Amino acid sequence: MLHKVLCVVVLLVAQGFTDKPCAERQISGQSVVCVCNSTYCDELTRETPEEGTFVSYTSSESGLRFQKGIGSLSESNETGNNTGSCGYSLTLDTSTVFQTIEGFGGATTDAAGINWKNLTDATLQQILIDSYYSKSGLEYSMARVPIGGTDFSTHPYAYNELPKDDVKLANFSLAYEDFEYKIPMLKAILAAATKPVHLVATTWSPPAWMKTNDQYTGFSRLKPEYYQTYADYHVKFLEKYTAEGIPIWGITTTNEPINGVFNLASFNSLGWSPSDMGSWIVNNLGPTIRNSTFKDLKIITLDDQRVTIPVWFNLMIKKYPEALQYIDGVGVHYYTDKFVPASVLSLISNSHPDKFILATEACEGSAPWQTEKVILGSWTRAKSYIVDIIADLNYNVIGWLDWNLCLNDQGGPNWVKNYVDSPIIVYPEKNEFIKQPMYYAMGHFSKFVPRGSRRIKSTEKKSLLSSSLDNVAFITPYNTVVVVVYNGGGQRDICIKLGKTKATVSLASKSVVTVEIPIEQ
Repeated sequence: MLHKVLCVVVLLVAQGFTDKPCAERQISGQSVVCVCNSTYCDELTRETPEEGTFVSYTSSESGLRFQKGIGSLSESNETGNNTGSCGYSLTLDTSTVFQTIEGFGGATTDAAGINWKNLTDATLQQILIDSYYSKSGLEYSMARVPIGGTDFSTHPYAYNELPKDDVKLANFSLAYEDFEYKIPMLKAILAAATKPVHLVATTWSPPAWMKTNDQYTGFSRLKPEYYQTYADYHVKFLEKYTAEGIPIWGITTTNEPINGVFNLASFNSLGWSPSDMGSWIVNNLGPTIRNSTFKDLKIITLDDQRVTIPVWFNLMIKKYPEALQYIDGVGVHYYTDKFVPASVLSLISNSHPDKFILATEACEGSAPWQTEKVILGSWTRAKSYIVDIIADLNYNVIGWLDWNLCLNDQGGPNWVKNYVDSPIIVYPEKNEFIKQPMYYAMGHFSKFVPRGSRRIKSTEKKSLLSSSLDNVAFITPYNTVVVVVYNGGGQRDICIKLGKTKATVSLASKSVVTVEIPIEQ
């Protein structure tokens, strides 16, 4: 039987567990960062909630980082619209389920690999990988790897650059960057992970000779005579990485295709019109993949901003509906999310419920008005991640991939100086790295919402004086329910109702809280 009590006192008992707390460094005008070196780095263990209790984890602008607490469940006897003693409550319905979660992760770009290798202490390199993928870290279960170069490389490059017009790709081989940075980092990730890591691979630009402008950047299209060659290019990559012991779970159909159509970016790109992309998928990429040894590979199209969904994706499907027999899902990026609501994702999930939606790239500091590319200790940027992830998940997104796993304090290297922020910033000269608030924002989801979790219905009830809270809830393979709540205001208490029980949770000011509750047997 669950313990029935009339009131709940949340006991903050982090010191009773085996976790290592954050080694804080206060940043003037910002929140704290957590410092890691070869002898110390904060760690977190997920605590299994015992019968009659719940476990909460809090991170806040004031400096809390995964602060762990235990509370007792009480009897929930409020009915109808009555919120009882709670000014705000969430009622969870485990019988109404939505999408199944695939996972969370980040990208092993050249820049990430360079910064990781610049930590010359092998112990510290391992600590960084463990911070993301191990049981003591965020338990990421996905990663993204570029096929060739991106702006987060030291120079533009692709595979099989020479000889030109090599239709059969007879000279296809991986690059120095693969062997020196990406493959070693991915092997370390696969070894550290607590579950299979599903890798998504993406091409930014093929070799310049395949393109109409013969350049890595600028206005471009794929020359029609190389449509099949570009499909074969992806299979060659899959073969090479598989031979290195790195299986690929999915590929996307070129990063941000509108960049090369409107010349929106100074970095590696390939322009695709909706019609041309549909033709390539139907006549080349789709059949090539499905008739290869990689027939079960996930093919993810779009891989661009939310804003492109109503026109670009729908036009492609209207012109080439046969593409749907090859497409498994749709990839979306973060960079217009402040201007385009997550509800636009319903245009996909409502009309094509068999196609998943995966958030494939995000970072802060990329906007032109964000002149300060790396802001140490920024809680504002953590909040942006948290609110966006909650919104995406509430509109059937199955996973959320961050951009570079780590960068230097400039936000690079990046060959076009397109510097941005990252959850981990590396200081090789100090033999340390720091964890930004964005790192903990990611962890409030990845650590507690494992692959196989299913989103469930959550209904809020509030008094007239209470404001709404960003929230999302899941039933997990652990036979628990996990709720993530963001509180952008002052300290407040909320009630989370599950069946006949209730968890009363104290939310710190400007905080994100993850709550895990066992399901009554």
